Amino acid sequence: MTTLFLMVGLPGAGKTTRARQLAEEHGALRLTPDDWMIPLFGEAEPDGKRDVLEGRMLWLAVEAIRLGTDVVVDFGCWSRDERSAIRRLAEAEKARFRMVYLPVDDETQRARIAHRLATAPRETLPITEADLLDGRARFEEPDAAELAGRGSPEPPPGWSDWRAWAAHRWPSFAPAS
Repeated sequence: MTTLFLMVGLPGAGKTTRARQLAEEHGALRLTPDDWMIPLFGEAEPDGKRDVLEGRMLWLAVEAIRLGTDVVVDFGCWSRDERSAIRRLAEAEKARFRMVYLPVDDETQRARIAHRLATAPRETLPITEADLLDGRARFEEPDAAELAGRGSPEPPPGWSDWRAWAAHRWPSFAPAS
């Protein structure tokens, strides 16, 4: 059975390192937006293009699952709704869904980000102190139920299904008919 691994956590948590390991262990396609943002746009958030890139990557993840390829989605997914949508998209394709949550404390996070900037400045997206504080404030930590596979069964109010919600959240995700 095909598996979609979803990396969840804040910057500096070790998501991409673990995503690389999972991709190698499972022969999986790894989709990491940070690997594409600087080469394509030269920055992390150029006028909402990250959401567009993530949408196409999510579309590609669903296509890969349909072809029987395991996928590692390395977006961070800070909100429960994002995680629930991706879970439901994988399950709709009869794939296993495995959330990989990597918590990180403030001190470790700052040290890892500083190390990345010092050792690979051209490959690292800069993160300010304000970015770190904003991220921690907005991050919805997965609870025990979500980690056990019981994410939100229904889409947020106003949405007919998770595919429609995902197409709105990630504008370039093209829902299958």
